[in-house]
Amino acid sequence: MGPDREPVEHVALGNRGQANYAAAKAGLQGFTKTLAIELGRFGVTVNAIAPGFVVSDMTRATAERLGQDWDAYAAARAAEIPVARVGHPEDIANAVSFFVGEAAGFVSGQVLYVAGGPKA
Repeated sequence: MGPDREPVEHVALGNRGQANYAAAKAGLQGFTKTLAIELGRFGVTVNAIAPGFVVSDMTRATAERLGQDWDAYAAARAAEIPVARVGHPEDIANAVSFFVGEAAGFVSGQVLYVAGGPKA
């Protein structure tokens, strides 16, 4: 699978041709966990959201850069996602809403993959 098609949860663990991107993702995960440890005593929770394929200007630009029709590109990505659909900005917003709400007051140092399920 090419670098433009790897799910986010796999990129932090490594991805051919994207050492810089994988290092950045893994670094942010470690940063999130470390800040949670350091700031917890002050009542501050720290979490991260790792989105999967989400409809955005960036994903549209990727399809264009690859010379693919957007609808066909999005359909192909959806076919690789366990819930059989691509993500939308609202999906990410819902995760953010959870983290900033009272219900997440005892959740800290976590990375939430909003990606439609793990890739087999």
